[in-house]
Amino acid sequence: MPKTFVIDTNVFLHNPRALFAFQENNVVIPLAVIEEIDNQKKRQDEIGRNARITSRYLDKLRSVGKLSEGVPLKKGGTLRVEVNHEGKTPCPEGLDPKKYDNRILFLTHNLNQELDDPVILVTKDLNLRIKADVLGLATEDFFQDKIDYEGLFPGYRQYFVSSAELNEFYQNGGLFWQREPKPFPNEFAILKTSETGSQSALCRYSGDRMRPLIHENAVSWGVRALNKEQRFALELLLDDTVPVVTLLGSAGTGKTLLSLAVGLEKVIENGDYNRFLIMRPVIPTGNDLGYLPGSKDEKLRPWMQPIYDNLDLLFRKCSDGHHLVDEFMNKGLIEMETMTYIRGRSIPDQFILCDEAQNLSPDMIKTLITRVGKDTKIVFTGDPEQIDHPYLDAAGNGLTYLVEKLKGESISGHVTMTKGERSQVAEISAKLL
Repeated sequence: MPKTFVIDTNVFLHNPRALFAFQENNVVIPLAVIEEIDNQKKRQDEIGRNARITSRYLDKLRSVGKLSEGVPLKKGGTLRVEVNHEGKTPCPEGLDPKKYDNRILFLTHNLNQELDDPVILVTKDLNLRIKADVLGLATEDFFQDKIDYEGLFPGYRQYFVSSAELNEFYQNGGLFWQREPKPFPNEFAILKTSETGSQSALCRYSGDRMRPLIHENAVSWGVRALNKEQRFALELLLDDTVPVVTLLGSAGTGKTLLSLAVGLEKVIENGDYNRFLIMRPVIPTGNDLGYLPGSKDEKLRPWMQPIYDNLDLLFRKCSDGHHLVDEFMNKGLIEMETMTYIRGRSIPDQFILCDEAQNLSPDMIKTLITRVGKDTKIVFTGDPEQIDHPYLDAAGNGLTYLVEKLKGESISGHVTMTKGERSQVAEISAKLL
């Protein structure tokens, strides 16, 4: 039996292709949603862009038929724009009928009373889902780009092997691996002896073999790994044959510091790349400061302050560390950028760090990663449990989506970092608070 899905505005602002994601079912768009999309279309960010794309999709569908009567979709089902639906039941007391959310909610309520088919409200607004539940309406989030976060690929696993196998690993510089299921490309492993468990080895799967880490004891820009997860991360960061690296971890695990250290070494010290491009999503934590005066770099400074803090730490041995950072930026070796200006660019021969990538939607991640040009390496870092974007969560953000989609590709490598190294205070707080 086909269902009727009533779609909230935030679903389209998150992913305009949601129009075509409901297969053979019927899609209803309240007129209030069109009004809200119209209010967002002039924004010069991803939300404004998605609003404009949604409007273009709907305008194109007008050539098929009248939207008010319903038009067929390619995958089956229909789409129609519904004017504020008047039903027999008045709006419940306490709900302001002038609010867009309540108009969408009550339209769903009236359709549910009128139609025999199941009617489901699809929204990314948690409070609207709660109100719908109170009214006895079926409601759900938009699940097309949701990932099983609890079962997310960690990037490494532990195996028990015999002492003979471990000795072979050390003597031959690797171990032929036939166990099923096969590890993913560039997946790391901790080999332990099954007899005692006291002997162990860190390795990486490549070409049907478990191979020793090449950069296990590397020091980049004065920074060395302090635990096995950081060793795994450094192995991927220093390997130019792996152009896409994702590092997940809570505060203080070292994901950003290690990425900055390797980026500085590869661009400034070794000259492996022409430029070190650093970006973060402009998503405020708490109240937004609003308009900031000054040049682009001056406007970006508050958003990039965590990056500057890490750079200060990396340049702490230099008496003029602040001036060195400014000098490298003036020479074009280091560039700070925002996602707002990334569309349309092609970025060859650069080392890119996208920090706080958990605040990007899957569509924004796709926009960024498709900018990558020849001989460019891109690193994504973030903590999916610290999301500031109002319509993203641990299972539906671009970073976890990227990890899941690329885990079987040889161009990518991933590590989930759990051990904090910033300080005892930071580690205990991250675990307990």
